[in-house]
Amino acid sequence: MKPASLHARLRWLIILVIAAVLLPLGMYSYHRTIREVDELSDGRLAQSARTLQVLVEHAGTNALRGHAAVGILVPIETSAVRSRDTRDHTFESEVGFQIFDRSGHTTLATANLASLPPPAADDAQFRDVRQDGYTWRVFTLQDPADSIVIRTGERYDSRHDITHAVWLEHSLPLLIILPLLALLVGWAIRHGLRPLESLTRALSTRKPGSHEPVLLPDAPLELQPVLTALNEQLVRLEDALERERRFSADVAHELRTPLASVMINLESAMATPDPAEVNATLSSAQHGVAALARRIEQLLALARLESGAASGQRTAVDLIAVALDVVEELAPVIADSGVELSVAPLASQLVIQGYEAAIAALLRNLLENALRHVPAGGQVQLSIEQGEHEALVDVVDDGPGIPAERRASVFARFHREAGSRGDGFGLGLSIVQRAAQLHGATIELLDSPYGRGLRVRVAIPLSS
Repeated sequence: MKPASLHARLRWLIILVIAAVLLPLGMYSYHRTIREVDELSDGRLAQSARTLQVLVEHAGTNALRGHAAVGILVPIETSAVRSRDTRDHTFESEVGFQIFDRSGHTTLATANLASLPPPAADDAQFRDVRQDGYTWRVFTLQDPADSIVIRTGERYDSRHDITHAVWLEHSLPLLIILPLLALLVGWAIRHGLRPLESLTRALSTRKPGSHEPVLLPDAPLELQPVLTALNEQLVRLEDALERERRFSADVAHELRTPLASVMINLESAMATPDPAEVNATLSSAQHGVAALARRIEQLLALARLESGAASGQRTAVDLIAVALDVVEELAPVIADSGVELSVAPLASQLVIQGYEAAIAALLRNLLENALRHVPAGGQVQLSIEQGEHEALVDVVDDGPGIPAERRASVFARFHREAGSRGDGFGLGLSIVQRAAQLHGATIELLDSPYGRGLRVRVAIPLSS
């Protein structure tokens, strides 16, 4: 089933809402009008009876007594009365009256009600009776002073003519207006949805990789938050795609050389008959594969941080516990480096809100970077303190240090300082920087208190 368009959905919803309001309102108005017509017609019957009562009083009841035996019959015109306004309708036959004396004899009556029997003493003032195949609404007026009973009546089909007129008056406008209203609503919705059409055109003509925001002149207030969120999402998407492209290029660049070295060593081992040379080349190949594994691990760690894989729900992280775990993990590396690692007295606990994996990567790479640049016999110190609003992580070494004018460039990926020791790949401080960004932390490269070397300070907010 084809889904309905937003235009059609809005149009039918508006029409249904209008119909849901107008139809009950029309029914209520119709029934109220009918009730008012019935009350007005009943009042007219009562007024006619009292008018006859006054006329009889002025004429005197003696004028009617002489005809009590046979009664006076008022003729009724049954032929259609032609009138430009009444459209050939017989009115006289639809109303009538009766006057009875104290004995219940008819003294005066219209021809259409002459045969209707006199009312009983307990009859209500207003009643519905059947006469000559019609239902009549009659009003009975008892006059004890003159000992006469007056009864006036009106046929219900006369009232039905009014009912039909009222029904047409209430229904025809709805039947005419609703289709017209549907057309007007459709036009209004099309006009109101033009900004969405403009947005669709802007998105369909947007060039891939463009960082330009989507702009709609005179965008409605309701659409402006959508545009803002859409532009923010497009920026994040383009950044993610750019990171993926950059990561792919970096991986291809960084893995090409070690892979080529491993392949050369393996080919040499296969080509030489000397067992000693085979063992040497295989050892070199093994060393290259190990270096390649470490490089891939760092690249993946950097990719996870840059893609925001760690940016889910923050949790409480004990910075002290993570630091001790990292030092224990690096114990073999520390032993092989010949560098003395000292840990300043730490508090029992220092809790921050963050991502444990990212904090561990930050500490691990800070220590590895220091151990790689400090010569054997040097020293590295790790200290963690709680400031007023942040946790301060300091890694201090007495290595060659970095000149102040080059410190800003060391955070670039694959950047390596000249003369650095070890087989690093220039990714350590990039990982540190990304982990710090995830926590809103700041990184400073300062002079070492040892007189030479470097001091890296990371200030991590305690809460964010």
